[in-house]
Amino acid sequence: MQIARVVGTLVSTSKHRKFEGAKLLLVQPLNADDTPRGTALLAVDGVGAGVREKVLIVLEGRAAGEAIGQKGAPVDAAIVGIVDQVYIDGSL
Repeated sequence: MQIARVVGTLVSTSKHRKFEGAKLLLVQPLNADDTPRGTALLAVDGVGAGVREKVLIVLEGRAAGEAIGQKGAPVDAAIVGIVDQVYIDGSL
């Protein structure tokens, strides 16, 4: 799992049948200090996240597909949680 921030949405008029009704979001993985890490990713939203929210994502295809309730779906990343707060040892 990784922490990321939702930075945008994706609208698709045609998509794989396993994604019917699914929301697709663009997420930016984050470092511990909230700075961007790497490139943004396309993720299937499994929790109802919105733009600018901090989220938990899974990046393994099998785990991502199962996280959205679509076993065997062609997915590389899925949003599995919305982050309220992050505590790093020694900080509040």
